Amino acid sequence: MTELIYKEESYKIIGACFEVYKEMGCGFLEPVYQECLEKELTLQGIPFDAQKIVALNYKGQKLDKVYKPDFFCYDKIIVEIKAVSTLNNEFRAQTINYLHATNMRLGLLINFGHFPKIEHERFVL
Repeated sequence: MTELIYKEESYKIIGACFEVYKEMGCGFLEPVYQECLEKELTLQGIPFDAQKIVALNYKGQKLDKVYKPDFFCYDKIIVEIKAVSTLNNEFRAQTINYLHATNMRLGLLINFGHFPKIEHERFVL
Protein backbone atom coordinates (compact mmCIF):
# COMPACT_ATOMS: atom_id res chain seq x y z
CA MET A 1 0.00 0.00 0.00
CA THR A 2 1.30 3.43 -0.95
CA GLU A 3 1.67 6.04 1.78
CA LEU A 4 -0.21 9.30 1.15
CA ILE A 5 2.15 12.24 0.79
CA TYR A 6 1.53 15.14 3.16
CA LYS A 7 -1.25 13.12 4.79
CA GLU A 8 -1.57 15.16 7.99
CA GLU A 9 -1.37 18.49 6.19
CA SER A 10 -3.91 17.56 3.52
CA TYR A 11 -6.35 16.22 6.12
CA LYS A 12 -6.13 19.52 8.00
CA ILE A 13 -6.77 21.51 4.82
CA ILE A 14 -9.73 19.34 3.83
CA GLY A 15 -11.06 19.60 7.40
CA ALA A 16 -10.93 23.40 7.12
CA CYS A 17 -12.87 23.15 3.85
CA PHE A 18 -15.51 20.96 5.52
CA GLU A 19 -15.82 23.58 8.25
CA VAL A 20 -16.39 26.35 5.69
CA TYR A 21 -19.02 24.23 3.93
CA LYS A 22 -20.71 23.39 7.21
CA GLU A 23 -20.96 27.10 8.03
CA MET A 24 -21.79 28.50 4.59
CA GLY A 25 -23.39 25.63 2.68
CA CYS A 26 -23.53 25.58 -1.09
CA GLY A 27 -24.71 28.34 -3.41
CA PHE A 28 -22.21 31.17 -3.06
CA LEU A 29 -19.72 32.26 -5.70
CA GLU A 30 -16.09 31.21 -5.49
CA PRO A 31 -14.77 34.55 -4.08
CA VAL A 32 -16.98 34.08 -0.99
CA TYR A 33 -15.50 30.64 -0.34
CA GLN A 34 -12.02 32.02 -1.02
CA GLU A 35 -12.43 34.61 1.72
CA CYS A 36 -14.07 32.17 4.14
CA LEU A 37 -11.31 29.60 3.62
CA GLU A 38 -8.65 32.26 4.22
CA LYS A 39 -10.31 33.02 7.55
CA GLU A 40 -10.68 29.34 8.46
CA LEU A 41 -7.09 28.47 7.58
CA THR A 42 -5.98 31.35 9.79
CA LEU A 43 -8.24 30.21 12.65
CA GLN A 44 -6.83 26.68 12.43
CA GLY A 45 -3.22 27.86 12.23
CA ILE A 46 -2.64 26.38 8.77
CA PRO A 47 0.09 28.34 6.97
CA PHE A 48 -0.95 29.60 3.54
CA ASP A 49 -0.46 32.16 0.81
CA ALA A 50 -3.62 33.18 -1.03
CA GLN A 51 -3.49 33.90 -4.77
CA LYS A 52 0.28 34.20 -4.82
CA ILE A 53 1.57 35.12 -8.27
CA VAL A 54 3.49 32.36 -10.03
CA ALA A 55 5.64 33.10 -13.08
CA LEU A 56 5.34 30.86 -16.11
CA ASN A 57 8.02 29.82 -18.58
CA TYR A 58 7.92 28.54 -22.11
CA LYS A 59 11.03 26.75 -23.37
CA GLY A 60 13.12 28.54 -20.79
CA GLN A 61 11.71 31.99 -21.51
CA LYS A 62 9.65 33.85 -18.94
CA LEU A 63 6.11 34.63 -20.04
CA ASP A 64 4.34 37.93 -19.39
CA LYS A 65 1.28 35.95 -18.29
CA VAL A 66 1.22 34.63 -14.74
CA TYR A 67 -1.24 32.59 -12.76
CA LYS A 68 -2.50 32.69 -9.22
CA PRO A 69 -3.49 29.41 -7.60
CA ASP A 70 -6.12 29.95 -4.94
CA PHE A 71 -3.87 28.75 -2.11
CA PHE A 72 -0.39 27.47 -1.38
CA CYS A 73 -0.57 25.69 1.99
CA TYR A 74 2.44 24.62 4.04
CA ASP A 75 4.64 25.87 1.15
CA LYS A 76 4.11 22.49 -0.54
CA ILE A 77 0.42 21.92 -1.35
CA ILE A 78 -1.62 23.72 -4.02
CA VAL A 79 -5.29 24.12 -3.20
CA GLU A 80 -7.60 25.06 -6.06
CA ILE A 81 -11.20 25.82 -5.14
CA LYS A 82 -14.35 25.88 -7.25
CA ALA A 83 -18.02 26.63 -6.68
CA VAL A 84 -19.69 24.61 -9.44
CA SER A 85 -22.30 21.87 -9.51
CA THR A 86 -19.72 19.20 -10.33
CA LEU A 87 -16.01 18.95 -11.03
CA ASN A 88 -14.96 18.29 -14.61
CA ASN A 89 -11.75 17.37 -16.43
CA GLU A 90 -10.96 21.01 -17.21
CA PHE A 91 -10.62 21.73 -13.48
CA ARG A 92 -8.57 18.59 -12.98
CA ALA A 93 -6.22 19.59 -15.83
CA GLN A 94 -5.90 23.08 -14.34
CA THR A 95 -4.79 21.64 -11.01
CA ILE A 96 -2.32 19.28 -12.66
CA ASN A 97 -0.89 22.13 -14.77
CA TYR A 98 -0.41 24.19 -11.59
CA LEU A 99 1.58 21.31 -10.09
CA HIS A 100 3.78 21.06 -13.17
CA ALA A 101 4.36 24.83 -13.25
CA THR A 102 5.43 24.93 -9.59
CA ASN A 103 7.18 21.55 -9.32
CA MET A 104 4.99 20.78 -6.32
CA ARG A 105 3.89 17.22 -5.70
CA LEU A 106 0.39 17.55 -4.23
CA GLY A 107 -2.67 19.45 -5.39
CA LEU A 108 -6.10 19.48 -3.81
CA LEU A 109 -9.14 20.37 -5.90
CA ILE A 110 -12.05 21.41 -3.70
CA ASN A 111 -15.60 22.11 -4.91
CA PHE A 112 -17.90 24.07 -2.59
CA GLY A 113 -20.75 24.17 -5.13
CA HIS A 114 -21.68 20.50 -4.85
CA PHE A 115 -24.70 19.45 -2.77
CA PRO A 116 -25.02 17.92 -0.18
CA LYS A 117 -21.29 18.00 0.60
CA ILE A 118 -18.04 19.30 -0.86
CA GLU A 119 -16.23 17.34 -3.53
CA HIS A 120 -12.48 16.99 -3.16
CA GLU A 121 -9.81 15.27 -5.18
CA ARG A 122 -6.07 14.73 -4.67
CA PHE A 123 -3.50 14.98 -7.45
CA VAL A 124 0.03 13.73 -6.96
CA LEU A 125 2.98 14.21 -9.30
